[in-house]
Amino acid sequence: MAVSSLETLMEKWERFFQDYCKDEIESTALLYPEKKSYIMDYWDVDKYDSELGEQLLERPYLALYAAEEALKRIDVAVETPPLHFRVRNIPDMNKVEIRDLRAVHLGKFISVSGLVKKVTEVRPKLQDAAFQCQKCGAVIKVPQEGTILAEPLECYADQGGCGRKSTFKLLTEKSLFIDSQKLELQESPEGLRGGAQPMKLIVYLEDDLVGEVVPGDRITVNGILRVQTRRKGKMKLTEFNKVLDANSIEIKEQAFEEIYISEEEKERIKELSKDPMLYEKIRDSIAPTIYGLEKEKDALALQLFGGVAKYMPDGTRIRGDIHILLVGDPGTAKSQLLRYISQLAPRSIYTSGKSSSAAGLTASAVKSDEFGEGGWTLEAGALVLADLGIACVDEMDKMNPKDRDALHQAMEQQEISVAKAGINATLKSRCALLGAANPKFGRFDEFAPIADQINIPPALLSRFDLIFPLTDKPDRDRDDALASHVLTVHKYGEALQHDSEVEMEGMKPAIEPEFLRKYIAYAKRTVFPVLSEEAMKRIREYYVDMRFKSKETIPFTPRQLEAFIRIAEASARMRLSPIVTVEDADRAIGIVEYYMTKVGMEHELGTFNIDLINTGITKTQKDRMKIVSEIIKEVCNEIKDAAPIEEIISRAEGKGLEEDEIRKVIEKMRREGIIFEPRHGRYKLTSE
Repeated sequence: MAVSSLETLMEKWERFFQDYCKDEIESTALLYPEKKSYIMDYWDVDKYDSELGEQLLERPYLALYAAEEALKRIDVAVETPPLHFRVRNIPDMNKVEIRDLRAVHLGKFISVSGLVKKVTEVRPKLQDAAFQCQKCGAVIKVPQEGTILAEPLECYADQGGCGRKSTFKLLTEKSLFIDSQKLELQESPEGLRGGAQPMKLIVYLEDDLVGEVVPGDRITVNGILRVQTRRKGKMKLTEFNKVLDANSIEIKEQAFEEIYISEEEKERIKELSKDPMLYEKIRDSIAPTIYGLEKEKDALALQLFGGVAKYMPDGTRIRGDIHILLVGDPGTAKSQLLRYISQLAPRSIYTSGKSSSAAGLTASAVKSDEFGEGGWTLEAGALVLADLGIACVDEMDKMNPKDRDALHQAMEQQEISVAKAGINATLKSRCALLGAANPKFGRFDEFAPIADQINIPPALLSRFDLIFPLTDKPDRDRDDALASHVLTVHKYGEALQHDSEVEMEGMKPAIEPEFLRKYIAYAKRTVFPVLSEEAMKRIREYYVDMRFKSKETIPFTPRQLEAFIRIAEASARMRLSPIVTVEDADRAIGIVEYYMTKVGMEHELGTFNIDLINTGITKTQKDRMKIVSEIIKEVCNEIKDAAPIEEIISRAEGKGLEEDEIRKVIEKMRREGIIFEPRHGRYKLTSE
């Protein structure tokens, strides 16, 4: 472009700023250097002069240079500092998915949305370099472009130098540096087709844009797509890498901003929320090809909506997400349910525990390759990427114990702390966890404590709000219905191959998945239910009564009380209600009672006992352990040595216990570390 036309463009921008933005520019200039950028909406430029708007999209480097030069000329009360000109909210036609970026977009102003996967540290970048000639001592200024340091070819006479070829020393104190940072943007998981590898894009940030984003953030980057040279040794290749020079960043703070909901869809959502059969319709829309599991599907539907997270004045955060664990016999469709939920829930990740490491699930500091140029970068794992969504973790029992330990903080505090290689960071993992596990011995035994049956420590089990065993027991009527359903599913699948219009009762979801995703996103984005007095009274009375009635065991702990509240809030949110009613409280109580009946029932006493989940020890076992502990202590004190097993059995039988029971209790106590065996057949208490 000729100098005159560049000058004309600058004058245009100057006129525009002078006429429309003078006051805003002045207030931004007053805040310099805290605020270094003047940010504008694209449509404000386009409304004034469509030619300027078009120039901005088609020839952005030139337009932004002219705009920034024009900003320096604006006559305001204070001296105008060198402000950056940043543009956001650009037209939809210039919004491009990462996987759709092509050569035609090079040099254009585009908008790309995605999920921040990695971030480098903030580094100083040389903008104007000052070199000193080693022959005459003159200082030569060389503006820097790109990533390779450009040195002067000679001591330039026009800058007061000697004009000879020389060696130069970089004077850092006289050079101008700006902050720079690099991040890797990845496609959002909800936009991916099943099994597709997410595409990535490197984004360069400069000056006041740095330090704003962390891994796991969902952002929209407006910037200019350019190419970066690829090398093979010293040779430059004809293939280039695509990179984006960021002009502005929009961080998506609100839940599910990436899901667009039209006005007609909003009306349809509000209409559906008033349907008296809403709960049944949503339940029937979850994996309709899987037979039965009504209560479990009810709970999964409530998990999709979740309760309300609370932020207290003292900085405490109370989670609103509902964690669910499915434990079941082979062939009870656990994995299929997880898969379905991961595809239905907006912003969700599916992973299998066997193939996931702690770093892959949570977050890690990694010694990076070319991305971080050998430095350490922070990389987000599955639970961070599923922030504000659902993380579906299959085969939890097969995870490495060390990897599983990483879940404790992620589930309760909903944060992940990384402290490695000088990087101390806390990332958000505000997601609900839906886990699946198989029993150790192949099939689930309703009469044995759940903690003994799954390879998951009780401390982690206690963090789940709901645990459902999916059992497969022979039952003529149920088996007949199940077989008919499975056969119908296959028949429907075969018919679909030849006729896509074929209809079959019960096969199609009551609400199509795409619309249900939007319904969930709308509910989570706009509805934040509050407990009514009646609902609070109902939950409080139930909790206190149950604790009072059950004198020998502890049926519930405050963790279950919080579960009641979360489930009741999710029930209200499902019908877009701002108030949690008694019906919602009753629904929560019904689901928790169902789960406790399945896994927290002390069968010998006919009462709930939360210790079955938290410690894996029944009230009866606890009493027997107490008797055996006292006997061991007594014998040890008498003989001043470890207690022989024959003596322990003899005395315990005198207190009404049977030999078989005593041996089981001793073995369990040894496993739990309550007693130890210094010599074969002799026992001592570890606490002595």
